[in-house]
Amino acid sequence: MKILITNDDGVYSPGILELAEVASEFGDVRIVAPDVEQSSMGHAVTATRPLSYKKTHIGDFDAYRVNGTPADCVSLGSFHWEKVDVVLSGINLGPNLGNSMWHSGTLAGAKQAALLGIKGIAFSTPTQSGEYDFSKMRPYIWKAIDYLISEKGPKLVNVNLPYEPKGIVWTRQSVRQYDGLVKPSEDPMGRKHFWFTVVPLENPEEGTDRYAIRNNLVSMTPLRLDLTDEEQLKKLKGMDLFN
Repeated sequence: MKILITNDDGVYSPGILELAEVASEFGDVRIVAPDVEQSSMGHAVTATRPLSYKKTHIGDFDAYRVNGTPADCVSLGSFHWEKVDVVLSGINLGPNLGNSMWHSGTLAGAKQAALLGIKGIAFSTPTQSGEYDFSKMRPYIWKAIDYLISEKGPKLVNVNLPYEPKGIVWTRQSVRQYDGLVKPSEDPMGRKHFWFTVVPLENPEEGTDRYAIRNNLVSMTPLRLDLTDEEQLKKLKGMDLFN
């Protein structure tokens, strides 16, 4: 099995090495990731300048760094390595829950795989202070990969891992509230600038990705590329708008 691994934290992130080490138990691994951090880039692709594809050293793995986005990395990686079976994206250092899926570069790597007809799985975990310790997550990362890369696993999945998992559950995306926040500030010269950040959301709904993480459960959310609101479409098809 050919397993292509990318992320949005950058090719030298500890999360990508952890994911590669676990994934190597399931097949041949190649890392293709951004040369610098590309967090919250969403599904951007680079169309106005050329991209580079340079070999680098990540542990004992065949690895390449790209001066582009996670979606770029998946496209270039699958171009240079034919017949990729699965793309794993992550492990992102920061959760990708609820509405943050819309601008997640980590999830975009998995989505780009799905667009190319390849199974895509994104992995994220909450931020930690100091050096990251994945030891308690590792058995659950292994279990998730083992199931999701099989034929019975969904084609596109968003996985979030708490610090100390107690189990794994299927979840739906929490869309009750958006957590984006614009925070005004100023530089030492008194010039105004703005940070885009997030605020914690309280009381997550049961059965959602946020609820799972709040209760120390690994959240696995099956996704689809089709954004069509089928319910609305059925209603609108009965309306005559153009006569």
